[in-house]
Amino acid sequence: MLLGIDPLLSGELLLALDHMGHGDALVIADANFPAQRLGPRRVISLRGIDAPSAAHSIFTVFPIDPAEPIGIMHAPSGRLAVQQQLLDECPAELAAGAELVDRHAFYELAANAALIVQTGDRRPYANLLVHKAGINR
Repeated sequence: MLLGIDPLLSGELLLALDHMGHGDALVIADANFPAQRLGPRRVISLRGIDAPSAAHSIFTVFPIDPAEPIGIMHAPSGRLAVQQQLLDECPAELAAGAELVDRHAFYELAANAALIVQTGDRRPYANLLVHKAGINR
């Protein structure tokens, strides 16, 4: 067991996040998201977890690139509560600049992502895209 690591973060997920490089895209997706058909990119399932909980856990170890806008999938009825919950897990200054991305454009971006984490969230449009920041030590 590792100390200080959120228990939702499996070894497989931690390894995938660690292998991502500066600028690589990460998608946190709902249960209805077509993750498997979007390409040969890596998909990790967190079936028993909702999207905001997954984001909370992931962002304890994943640095979000402030130079790249956060993307959320555009919902026809406007921003949904689950989307706001996802953005609430991001640093406030980055969430404020989040961009709405058309559904099909979001799929295209996701097809080029280094990693898709598919959650068990059944709420529609619970999809978020962020880029990994470089770390200066």
